[in-house]
Amino acid sequence: MSSTLLSRKAVATLVAAATVGAMVGFTPVATASAPSHGGSTAGAWQTSPHTQERNKVIAVHVLKQLFEHGDVSAADRYIRPDYIQHNPNAADGTEALKDFVRFETARYPDLKYNVKRVLAQGDMVIVHGNVVNEPGTRGVALVDMFRFDPKSHLIAEHWDILQDVPATTVNGNDMFGTVSRPRTNQPGPRWQTALSEKVATGYFDTLLVDKNPDAVRYLAPEYHQHNPTIPSGSAGLREQFTQFFQQFPGLIVERKRVIAEGDMVAIHAHYRLTPEDRGQSVVDIFRVKKQKNGQLKIVEHWDVLQDVPATSANDNTMF
Repeated sequence: MSSTLLSRKAVATLVAAATVGAMVGFTPVATASAPSHGGSTAGAWQTSPHTQERNKVIAVHVLKQLFEHGDVSAADRYIRPDYIQHNPNAADGTEALKDFVRFETARYPDLKYNVKRVLAQGDMVIVHGNVVNEPGTRGVALVDMFRFDPKSHLIAEHWDILQDVPATTVNGNDMFGTVSRPRTNQPGPRWQTALSEKVATGYFDTLLVDKNPDAVRYLAPEYHQHNPTIPSGSAGLREQFTQFFQQFPGLIVERKRVIAEGDMVAIHAHYRLTPEDRGQSVVDIFRVKKQKNGQLKIVEHWDVLQDVPATSANDNTMF
C-alpha cells in the first residue's frame, strides 16, 4: 500500500473514534492523508478487511468534514473529480458537490450528522445516521452509500435516501437504536457475513420479490421493528403482508445492491406499487442472530425510504 494512504495506526485510531463514539457522532482524532492515485487494481471481491475498515473511516470522515464543518476541500482529497451522483438534488462531479455543500451548510450552520451504524463489503460502504439540521429538531433518518474506486482509493459513486423522523412510532422504538442483545450498533465479526447475507436476502426475496408471506419463517419471535409504522414481533406479520399483497397485487420490488458485514445486512431496492409508479428508493437493514436451537433468524430491522422524484439534477436515477 502506498505511503500516502492512511497508515495502519491512523486507521486503527480513526476506526476506534468512528465505532466507539458512533452514538454521539464521529470526531476524527487524526487527519487522513490524501489517498493515492496508485495502488491496488483489485476488484471489489478482492477488497481486504483492512481496506474495508479504511473505507468506512473515510466515508464517515468525509460526511463530517463536508456537512458539519463545511470543509469542501475534503471532496478534493477523497472523491474522484468525475464522481457519479445519485442524489436527485445534485449533479455529477466534485465541483457540483461543493456547491451543494456550500448551499446546505449556509442554510444549516449547526447541522450535526450523528452516525449510528457503518457497514462495508467489497468496495461499498453504507452509513446509517440521524442528520439534525437545527438543534432541538428530530431531523431525518439518512442512509449514504459510497462505492470506492479500488485503483485510486477514492470515492467514485454515491447514493442516498432520507426520511423525516416522526414524533412517535407504533412500536415504541426510535428509528436508530439497537434493542436486540448485545445492544451494540457495531456489526459482528466478518466470518458471519455470508451466513447473515443468505438469511436476509432469503427473507427479502421470498417476502417482497415473490410476495410470499411464508417468509416470516426467517424472523425470530422477538423480532424488533424500527419502521415507525409497523409493530414489533413476527406473529402478526403474515396477516399484514397477506392483506398488503391483496391490496397491491401489482407490487414490484427490485433488489439493487446488498452490503453485508457480520450480523448486519443492508439491502437497497426500488419499491413500486404498480409498473407505472415512480416508487420509492428504500434501504432495509437487518440484524441476524443465532437462536437457542442453532437457527439463524432476523431479530431486528431498520429502514429509510424516499419517494423517487419526477425530475433530477443528474441522469443516473436513485439506483
